[in-house]
Amino acid sequence: MLFAIHALDKEDSLELRMNTRESHLEYLSNSPLVYAGPLLDEDGKMCGSLIVLDMEDISEVKQFASNDPYSLAGLFKSVEIHRFKKAFPLKAAEPYE
Repeated sequence: MLFAIHALDKEDSLELRMNTRESHLEYLSNSPLVYAGPLLDEDGKMCGSLIVLDMEDISEVKQFASNDPYSLAGLFKSVEIHRFKKAFPLKAAEPYE
């Protein structure tokens, strides 16, 4: 099952993000990651994260999110987790339900 983690950084926390980024990327590399990337503000600066994971249930996703080095460092002002359904693009053999 797919889940999306939408996390927004605290104000003026770019330095904390950059100091923790290597650990965060390493953490993601050992996960059931579908895709991920930073959210950008109007000036193109990183201001949050979007992570889509393939996990069995939301309790696993919550545990994953709370153990992310960004979370442990106190980077985020908010974190939302939602079930996610891929709609597009579809491969020829994938029906949209």
